[in-house]
Amino acid sequence: MLTISALCWLCRQPLWFSHHGVCCGCVRVLLAEQGIACPRCGLPAGSERCRLQAPPWQSLLTVGDYRAPLSRLVTKLKYQGDTGLARVLARLLWLRWRDRAAEGDEKQDLLLNVPLHAYRHWCRGYNQTELLAGALARWLKVPWQAQGLFRYRGGPPQQRLSARQRRHSLLGAFLCRVDVAGKRVALLDDVVTTGSTAGEISRLLLRHYAREVQLWSICRTL
Repeated sequence: MLTISALCWLCRQPLWFSHHGVCCGCVRVLLAEQGIACPRCGLPAGSERCRLQAPPWQSLLTVGDYRAPLSRLVTKLKYQGDTGLARVLARLLWLRWRDRAAEGDEKQDLLLNVPLHAYRHWCRGYNQTELLAGALARWLKVPWQAQGLFRYRGGPPQQRLSARQRRHSLLGAFLCRVDVAGKRVALLDDVVTTGSTAGEISRLLLRHYAREVQLWSICRTL
């Protein structure tokens, strides 16, 4: 007999497989096929982006593009205090990771999340990437360092800046406080827009001799 604990975390409909957390209907909508894409930049296969200017990370894993309904869920988590959605979105990313792992992808050695500046964290009351990472780390059984990355220089909201301004504002803004030498690191963000934040952190991790940086995010606009 189904119980209250066996309801979809999102639509609250009964689940036959309660350990997945999200029903088949929601999965079909939110994990719609993205087509054949470059595993590094996420653009359609055949795009010249990686050949002309490859991103500093080695692979990209996302739930989907930044559009409804995913975009609405991310907005509610990030700006409207609906922190319960972190578990739903993290589960969708876990399901996407599971598909890639089934193809023989190696397991990660460390999970890190993109940090917020202390003032922005205080204003919002939480860091949404920490909420996502906490759930993912439990399900993946991968070590997670919540304070492994530190942002010691703030700046205006990234949404208000051009791609060039974003890159300039982020130079030297982060500090790595954990040993990543020789490790395959998964870097978790909520949305990858221009890739400026993820790119700056990826280069920082590689300077600290990380063997590989995988960028994970719920949505992308790249």
